[in-house]
Amino acid sequence: MSESILIERQGRRATVSINRPPLNILDLSTIAKLGGWFTELGEDAELQLLVLRGSGGKAFSAGVAVEDHTPERVPGMLREFHSTIRSLQDMPAVTLAVVEGHCLGGGMELAAGCDLILATDDSRFGQPEIKLGCYPPLAAALYPSLLGSQHTADLLLTGRTLSCREATEMGFVGRRVCREELTSTLEDLVDGITGQSLAVTRLTKRAIRLARNLPYSEALARSEELYLEELIQTEDMHEGLAAFMEKRQPEWKHR
Repeated sequence: MSESILIERQGRRATVSINRPPLNILDLSTIAKLGGWFTELGEDAELQLLVLRGSGGKAFSAGVAVEDHTPERVPGMLREFHSTIRSLQDMPAVTLAVVEGHCLGGGMELAAGCDLILATDDSRFGQPEIKLGCYPPLAAALYPSLLGSQHTADLLLTGRTLSCREATEMGFVGRRVCREELTSTLEDLVDGITGQSLAVTRLTKRAIRLARNLPYSEALARSEELYLEELIQTEDMHEGLAAFMEKRQPEWKHR
């Protein structure tokens, strides 16, 4: 039996693939393995970018296995699944979900845990839990700040499926491309991130995450504090400014 999670490492980039095609359903074992890898990779000081995707091209993930939603299994499933997504959200490295095809239920929540989402035009997004007589707790908690209360209510109360265009217009997807352009766009995006200072990308991610759950004035104060106490202490900030003034490419030390 093949591994349900595949890991590939290339320099400061790691690719984590859910390997349960065609729909990459998340059973308890797969969720636990994902959480273990997110925790391990989160401790890797050299990791700058984590790419999360589904194998097979038909789905990023169509969600958590229905059999794990039964009353006797759902408490453990929710604890494990939410712990896994918290490990993803807490990762210091930048995280990028690459979505092809179906991205439904827990799969959509998993993608939402990433900093960036790149999706193909034929991708479809949805939270169909209402049709099973339940609702997605993480989506209910996260989506109002991410998408707004109206879009959240529309998604969760109707269980309807969004086209990639709709998901992009409401701000869930950052970039959408046709399938033929996915590989080149992904590599451009990877190069655009890993071509920057590792230290500064990590601090920038922290500043963005700070703003997600704080009032504007408090978020600005925390972001300014991070800038003054940590960013200006990095070698790479000084190198970036010097390179600009000297009209040359910066040589990052990643610290």
